[in-house]
Amino acid sequence: MTIVEDRPPAGGQAAARQAMLVSQLRTSGVNAAYVLARMGEVPREDFVPAGARGVAYMDRAIDLGGGRYLAAPLVHGMMLQEARPTPADKALLVDGGSGYLAALLRPLVGSLEVVAPADAVTATRKRGDFTLLLIDGAIEQFPDSLAQRLDQGARVVCGLLKNGLTRLAAGRKAAGEVALVPLAEIGIPVLPEFAAKREWSF
Repeated sequence: MTIVEDRPPAGGQAAARQAMLVSQLRTSGVNAAYVLARMGEVPREDFVPAGARGVAYMDRAIDLGGGRYLAAPLVHGMMLQEARPTPADKALLVDGGSGYLAALLRPLVGSLEVVAPADAVTATRKRGDFTLLLIDGAIEQFPDSLAQRLDQGARVVCGLLKNGLTRLAAGRKAAGEVALVPLAEIGIPVLPEFAAKREWSF
């Protein structure tokens, strides 16, 4: 029997961060230079509870408490690569509870507004002009109130929950609605605020 301990490679967190880039991101097709640069610079261990700092770079989600999770590194790498952020973007981020994705994204866009999941699903009459939306978690439905905050043609990257499975998804806003296309099956923490309403049938 082989026993695997949850501990970062010798050399500390900097070495663990580099190992994440090589063994998790690059081997899974995440090779965009800006993604590797940001994830190689931002200390992921600063966004987890103190007791989880030693496993901050493991290939799995980390429990933040209160029903929130920091997604595995590959999830954020794939999201950033699919989003293709530019300095011309006015970005909106629905934060999954850690603040890590916001730290990665902020220098890559012209401006960034961060909202909690509960605020993201709240009805609003305000029309928005965001050109890029990232949702740090998996959703079951995309609320009209969130689509209303986006400019026409805005890009969207998020997790999508369907039939008990989560997938990375991307899409655009067109004709007032957001259409999402599933891209890859991957474990993504679910955001309960975006659960679909259950309908009773007889």
